Amino acid sequence: MLRAMRITATLLALFFAASAHASPPAANDDMDKLLTDKGLLARIDHVRQSVGNKASELVVTAIGFLGVPYRRGGNTAESGFDCSGFVRAMYQQSVGLLLPRKAEQQAAATEKIDRADLQPGDLVFFNTMRRAFSHVGIYVGEGKFIHSPKPGSEVRVEDMGIAYWSHRFDGARRVQTSQPEPLSRQAVQTIEPAVR
Repeated sequence: MLRAMRITATLLALFFAASAHASPPAANDDMDKLLTDKGLLARIDHVRQSVGNKASELVVTAIGFLGVPYRRGGNTAESGFDCSGFVRAMYQQSVGLLLPRKAEQQAAATEKIDRADLQPGDLVFFNTMRRAFSHVGIYVGEGKFIHSPKPGSEVRVEDMGIAYWSHRFDGARRVQTSQPEPLSRQAVQTIEPAVR
């Protein structure tokens, strides 16, 4: 199983390396043919689409909670949400993934990405209490994020470009919600000679 996952990772790395670097057309054609013959292109597209669908579902679910009041320590619509409770509830309800409870723990448990690489469903962190990762929200696209901001307010969408959020931006993270399915033993055996 571990060997199959390594081979899958190697093939994906080769695929992305081949598409990222200019190489002779024949080499690209051979790699594309190998990946197509082994059904890997379809599998890569399926994983990409699955992750995209989950991110879209997550954002739609989160939008459905606009107006729920802020409550420190809250993690349900009935009781209200604090920032990390909101993020945790949205991931649990839409993706079925249980994130840690606190914002700084969510930052530590997720993959760091560049701000330029943000996609809907990614987490955005802010320093609002003079400490790193003291606030978290869910990126919804076009420079906006949804969050449960503070006592006396409610879940809302805000623009990350306004001065308050821009100056306090503390990083972006991606939650790994899907991994490629391992290849069958037969597929591994037929691919191994091509990889060597």
